[in-house]
Amino acid sequence: LTLNGVGLRKRAIFKVYLNGLYVPQKSTDAATLINEKGARRASLRMLRDVDADSFVSAFTDGLKNNLSEAQLAGLKPQIDAFTATMKSVGEAKKGDVINFDYAPEGGTRITVNGQPRGNPIPGHDFYAAVMRIWLGDKPVDEGLKKGMLGG
Repeated sequence: LTLNGVGLRKRAIFKVYLNGLYVPQKSTDAATLINEKGARRASLRMLRDVDADSFVSAFTDGLKNNLSEAQLAGLKPQIDAFTATMKSVGEAKKGDVINFDYAPEGGTRITVNGQPRGNPIPGHDFYAAVMRIWLGDKPVDEGLKKGMLGG
């Protein structure tokens, strides 16, 4: 995989995390990156401590902002699996690296500091939904999106 770009997630005045996007083929087109069927990685390096509830809440808000009610309902089992995994991780500490790896044959695997957490979450549609949080029409942070697109 090749580094496509790195973006900084800010919330108010706080720097929350850096997100590096690794893809098979670099692109500046968000739709291409969201719909890519091959292996990918979104690698978050935490710049501050974030408790599990806040992390899950921000993730859920990002999905709600970029998916229809029908899409959300269709992904409920995967979203529930993600929520359970992140709650089991607990607080993400400053310096932690959280990877969201997608492999076509295995789904989405979450690792924290290189240690797998939870079970792989099946479905390309789930990973595409996660990508929309950062690269969708209503990204969580415009600057983060621009950076991940290589800008």
